[in-house]
Amino acid sequence: MSKYRLGLIYGFTSYTMWGLFPLYWPLLQPATPLEMVSHRAVWSLVFCIIALAIAQQLRSTFALMISPGIFWRFTLAAFLISINWITYIWAVNHEQIVEASLGYYMQPILLVLMGILAFKEEMRKIQWIAFIVATIGVIILTIDYGRPPWISFALAFSWSSYSFVKKKINLGSLQGLAIETLISSVFYGSYLIWLGYKGEGQFGHGAGLTALLIGAGLVTAIPLLLFNGATTRIPFTMIGLLQYLTPTIQFMLAVFLRHEPMPHARWLGFVFIWLALITLGYDLIKSGSSRDNSLAQPD
Repeated sequence: MSKYRLGLIYGFTSYTMWGLFPLYWPLLQPATPLEMVSHRAVWSLVFCIIALAIAQQLRSTFALMISPGIFWRFTLAAFLISINWITYIWAVNHEQIVEASLGYYMQPILLVLMGILAFKEEMRKIQWIAFIVATIGVIILTIDYGRPPWISFALAFSWSSYSFVKKKINLGSLQGLAIETLISSVFYGSYLIWLGYKGEGQFGHGAGLTALLIGAGLVTAIPLLLFNGATTRIPFTMIGLLQYLTPTIQFMLAVFLRHEPMPHARWLGFVFIWLALITLGYDLIKSGSSRDNSLAQPD
């Protein structure tokens, strides 16, 4: 299988899993968003260390981390992903899934623009059509709110910037995730210890909740590893277009499961997004052409 096709599989799977996240985070209440994010980071690190130990890559990963250039780039990545995590969990637990989904609709547009401006990537005509149609849908959804959607903006800019940094680093997905979670866990681990000392942490208060808090690391690590693997195998523009899967799933959960309000204008914007997805799907069916496969050599 070519690296390009494998990258598509990684990207499709990661964005689908992220789309289902609104079903998971409410289960961790009464933990606060910051406590949830802290467990995400710490337990993701634990899973990464186990995986690196099995692959006998712990020593090489540590050597990479202490490199000044790598360390400060991953510090920036850890900061950006933390903003994204905290904002998203807060939005989900405060019945703001629709606005959070709008942020994830904005992200692909920023990723596509970064791919064109920073990495000099090119898009075919059909990809441009999907991009333009999706942009119209996002504009309609933004106007419908009648105010600046700050949650959407925070999610869009933090994740797009994080993706840009990870693309520039171009390091193995497992090693990259281990380094950034190790850096961020200095703060998050200290915070969890402090919560435990005060007796305010939720860890240990019931076997079910404790297992879910630990599981936050696993459900975080798997899609992130898949995403990081996709960024090194397929163009940034394709990553941006694939990302529409996540907010589409979240929109469906918000409307049909959480019953969040959907005015007519919001539905109109949603229809434009779906038209873009149909166009993208058609392009993905044709992605096995020699032009696509020339982007990467087979593994």
